[in-house]
Amino acid sequence: MKVISQNTAFGGMQGVFAHDSDACKGEMTFAVFVPPQAIVEPRPVLWYLSGLTCTHANVMEKGEYRRMAAELGLIVVCPDTSPRGADVPDDLTNWQMGKGAGFYLDATEKPWAEHYRMYSYVTEELPALVGQHFRADMSRQGIFGHSMGGHGAMTIALKNPERFRSCSAFAPIVAPSSADWSVGAFEKYLGSDMAPWRRYDACALVEDGARFPEFLIDQGKADNFLENGLRPWLFEEAVKGTGIGLTLRMQERYDHSYYFISTFMDDHLRWHAERLG
Repeated sequence: MKVISQNTAFGGMQGVFAHDSDACKGEMTFAVFVPPQAIVEPRPVLWYLSGLTCTHANVMEKGEYRRMAAELGLIVVCPDTSPRGADVPDDLTNWQMGKGAGFYLDATEKPWAEHYRMYSYVTEELPALVGQHFRADMSRQGIFGHSMGGHGAMTIALKNPERFRSCSAFAPIVAPSSADWSVGAFEKYLGSDMAPWRRYDACALVEDGARFPEFLIDQGKADNFLENGLRPWLFEEAVKGTGIGLTLRMQERYDHSYYFISTFMDDHLRWHAERLG
């Protein structure tokens, strides 16, 4: 593991690291905030998955999570959103596909399948690395994210309820199989047969029997992507009668930006801390 940067913040350490990834067949970069409490004991791990066009750096620089994470004693891990590198396939004309748009799935179609294995990277390879190199209590993990990352967090939690104790999302894509800004990527990554898409669609996973105790979703009412891309009411309908708890908060005047995310970041960190113990 290569250290790119390390800085002290709120008594803890904000680091950026890189390593050679077997899952993504190239170098991957990720950020980790370690709170001061980790000096004396292992701390719970909270995974943050970012949205389209983002890297590990967006939430690190704009998310304003460190003060509260330090207070609550949470390790916060922020992976990149896709594989990178000159040999990694990309679609330079489409920001919803390719680099910065991995959708947290394992691609099966050429030329994407070799590198675009973000589901395996986030659920297997990177957790093993974090557990090895940081004072992390891997028995207490939560996951959250924004937009494409909210989609990733919810689907990963639904498929791994034994691993994660908590899940929340900012403006998630809850039904990417039918959303304007994800259908094209799903078809290229997974093929034209829509049956495999259901494994990476929160609404479809619930319909197919996947369960997770509860979710917190914050959604801005002034979000330009609300009607065609996000549609949280579809997930609200999907969980009815399932026993899955949902706190859906529609926030007046807030948009899709990190101004929105940073406003409610403390709420989400507290939500996870209560469930992680």
